[in-house]
Amino acid sequence: MPEPLKNLIGETVIRDTASALSRAWPQFDHQSFLAEILPDLDSLELMQRSQSVATAMTRLLPQDFAKSAVILRDCLPGDNQPGLSGWALLAFNQYIGANGIRHLETSLDLLKALTPHFTAEFGIRPFIAADRQRALSIISGWISDPNHHVRRLASEGTRPRLPWAMRLPELIRDPSPLMPILIPLLDDPEDYVRRSVANSLNDIAKDHPDLVADFVARHRQDASPERLWLLRHASRTLVKKGHAGALASFGFEAAEDIAAGLSLRQAEIGFPGTLEFAVRLSNGSGKAQRLLIDYAIHHRKKDGSLSPKVFKGTSLTLGPGEATDLDRRHAFRPITTRVYYPGLHRLELLVNGSPLASAEFHLDMKEDR
Repeated sequence: MPEPLKNLIGETVIRDTASALSRAWPQFDHQSFLAEILPDLDSLELMQRSQSVATAMTRLLPQDFAKSAVILRDCLPGDNQPGLSGWALLAFNQYIGANGIRHLETSLDLLKALTPHFTAEFGIRPFIAADRQRALSIISGWISDPNHHVRRLASEGTRPRLPWAMRLPELIRDPSPLMPILIPLLDDPEDYVRRSVANSLNDIAKDHPDLVADFVARHRQDASPERLWLLRHASRTLVKKGHAGALASFGFEAAEDIAAGLSLRQAEIGFPGTLEFAVRLSNGSGKAQRLLIDYAIHHRKKDGSLSPKVFKGTSLTLGPGEATDLDRRHAFRPITTRVYYPGLHRLELLVNGSPLASAEFHLDMKEDR
């Protein structure tokens, strides 16, 4: 069994945090801090553990945030000086976001110093929500920082739909203020930064598909291989949904005269189990065509309706008059992100984003089958 995620913030991390705060500020009540957190630690999940640390810090550190900011900064690693790093600093994010909201410049400067030792993507979001214009003005100055962690914070922390973090509704509605941050980072020398830019664009594509498709089309001209990868990764949601503009940017025009056959090896599968299926494609046109072949499983929901989830397949070029056969397998097994329900499901074949064939099957959840 894998180690529970919550153990990333375990007793050792709590004690290390207490020691670091005591070194930085000798008046810190080390024992009260531990007594407030450790008794309930086992019952808490990861984010709850971090929040309990942040809550204790709020009670025990100076109420003057400027003084507390100095203490937190002194807890970070420095020149020839050990300090806190890793998951211990998630609580610092939460503390700063909750207590430093009236001290925007001090808080953002502290989060900038923190990010090379963990990440500050969670911490900067309350400041964007509270004072977007001033916060983005400061954050946009980070895109030329020599530290790639800081540059990555500029793109990652401003993502409209950052997982595990508070959403930024104003930037979901209008992402245009993000473009002056994202565009200069398209060709960043660090893959770590470019991947973050792609993820931010993918977030935007969920609400503004045409905007991102047009962005990709404009910025792929004379693009380096690294930028092309970024743009493809940014387009992944659009490609899954069959957005014609996004597909065309990567050479997948609407399929013409493509015949598709789909056959299942079995009409009913048990859980856990594997769905096996065969695909036959033939090109009836007079030209070669690049084809992106994905598939969607329409999972049965609790109310009996079906909800599709697209899975990546393969790509190939099919010449005029050519045909090809593909065999595929899809595993149904316990995962934390989905609850499976028995009954009718549907498999759908997608070619360049368009559904060309489908077949139904039943999922049997009985343990005693």
